[in-house]
Amino acid sequence: MRTNYSPPVAELLTLGDRHDGSEWPNYLELGLDAEHIPELISLATNTKLYWAESEGPEVWGPVHAWRALGQLRAAAAIEPLLPLFHELIDSDWASEELPEVYGMIGPSAIPVLDRYVSNPSHGLWPRLAAAHSLERIAVQHPTAHPDCVAALSHQLEQFPTNEPELNGFLISYLVELKATEAAPLIERAYAANRVDISIVGDWEDAQVALGLKAARETPRPRYHPFQFPLMPPIAAPKEKSSAEKAAAKAKAKRKQAKASRKKNKQRK
Repeated sequence: MRTNYSPPVAELLTLGDRHDGSEWPNYLELGLDAEHIPELISLATNTKLYWAESEGPEVWGPVHAWRALGQLRAAAAIEPLLPLFHELIDSDWASEELPEVYGMIGPSAIPVLDRYVSNPSHGLWPRLAAAHSLERIAVQHPTAHPDCVAALSHQLEQFPTNEPELNGFLISYLVELKATEAAPLIERAYAANRVDISIVGDWEDAQVALGLKAARETPRPRYHPFQFPLMPPIAAPKEKSSAEKAAAKAKAKRKQAKASRKKNKQRK
């Protein structure tokens, strides 16, 4: 695996674990600029280094590199970073941070992310991370809001064949963006019984969250058709935003899937 990077990119290999919940460092203060983008892409996509069995600080280099690419608004990184969604499928840091990186890069990533989400071969969790990226772009670049809503709606139109979880998270991102224009489509997905309501709640919860209803008018169902216990709806009083709650639920479900994959490997 490559570890010989030129300065100031090489300095990212010395920073170590900076996952303490605080804001990301300003990597540009290290002297990073557009000329370092190719090397930063090389480091960010160095999955062998990311998964290396080492306690040294260098294993955190890829994380610092993709953050730096976000701060540089590096459009050149849009395509190279995409495979990380599925190559790092078991990494919480990748699934949580790459959407923020794409949010920083901005609207130029929308068509590429739309194509990625639309490809079922990538699997549920990588597609969800890409969909989350579209939501983050809309939040960080308000002028891109219509295009991001259109991309998310484009995928939700496939609700008959999408996994119920995928539909639920797509709806959560549309609700977070207050995309009332998508309400008829969201209603159809619920009416077809193709939504995991442990994510947003039922159609009535979604209407409240979108501002189409002031409050529920019927008792909330205890279980949804796929037998997952109902989680608190995003419309309920909360300390975290609906996007943060959706991310937490995705993380929990992803960990369940990871444990299942590990168990299946042990059986072989």
